[in-house]
Amino acid sequence: MAERKTFSFIVDGGQATGGPPIGPALGPLGVNIMQIVKRINELTADFHGMKVPVKVHVDQDTKEFDVEVGVPTTTALLAKEAGIEKGSSQAGKEFVGNVAFARIVSIAKLKQPEMNASSLKAAVKEVIGTCTSMGLKVEGKPPKEVIKEVDEGKWDSVIGGSVS
Repeated sequence: MAERKTFSFIVDGGQATGGPPIGPALGPLGVNIMQIVKRINELTADFHGMKVPVKVHVDQDTKEFDVEVGVPTTTALLAKEAGIEKGSSQAGKEFVGNVAFARIVSIAKLKQPEMNASSLKAAVKEVIGTCTSMGLKVEGKPPKEVIKEVDEGKWDSVIGGSVS
């Protein structure tokens, strides 16, 4: 039975190269590195400008491979939405951007499978909590204020009525 080996990398979406870290890790296996890089870039193109976790599974006998793409971090997704490169150095006091509530819900849906959130509403609150840490406003308001509104049910129609 062929032995499959798995390699994990963090790559820039749509911009992976045959250089480090991919080339040196996969080179000794004798696989076509450029074919793998091309596939990674195809699969991560939607995450352009973000760091994306990627797993490459290689069959050591046949040299066949498959690529599994993870979801970028919540921070990376929020930074892209807000059009910033990094969060505030004084989160809570200084705000560096704003994110629409509908985008918060989209990010929560994307990230929910890997969160410990019991519902979409709880996942939305986790994403808003990340906004607090980054110094981002939500709909022009401080995140803590928006979390209170979520608890009061003011955003249920946008979330989809998921309660918990």
